[in-house]
Amino acid sequence: MNLLNVVFPWWARWLVLVSAAAIFGTICYNKGKQVKGEEHLAYIAEQAQRTIKIAKAQQAVVTQTQIKYVDRIKTVYAKGETIERHVPIYITEVDNALFTVNTGFVRLYDAAWSGTDPGPAADSDREPAGISLAEVAEVDVFNATACRAWREIALGQRQFYDDLRQATGKSEESP
Repeated sequence: MNLLNVVFPWWARWLVLVSAAAIFGTICYNKGKQVKGEEHLAYIAEQAQRTIKIAKAQQAVVTQTQIKYVDRIKTVYAKGETIERHVPIYITEVDNALFTVNTGFVRLYDAAWSGTDPGPAADSDREPAGISLAEVAEVDVFNATACRAWREIALGQRQFYDDLRQATGKSEESP
């Protein structure tokens, strides 16, 4: 009889073998879970860094756009005010007396800015509207200035959108 069989019966040897396999399997399984967990944490940290980088780039775009276009709009309004102050130089009281603005002109002008139909012409459209040529020029200068300012705002918004897309790394083709 073998000494090993006497000291350790077959069922004890089998139990030791199964226990060793279970312990080895548990260690390997937990090591695999730990590796996957570390990979996941590294991925999350990378995404957080990327998000911070994108946020900083977007903040820079916001600041640059605001500085650029706020100054442009201020310049547009300043130029408009300067032009408006020149109206009395270019259109004198003599000009106002010589050139009258009729009611028909005022109706068409108001209809154009409101987008409504001026309606059929009437005999009263030929009469003076009581508005001087200088007043018409001042209103037109103000309207042109506002339109130019809105144009700058639209261009600024377009540039802002393009710069944000570029800062986030998205191409024009991607939605």
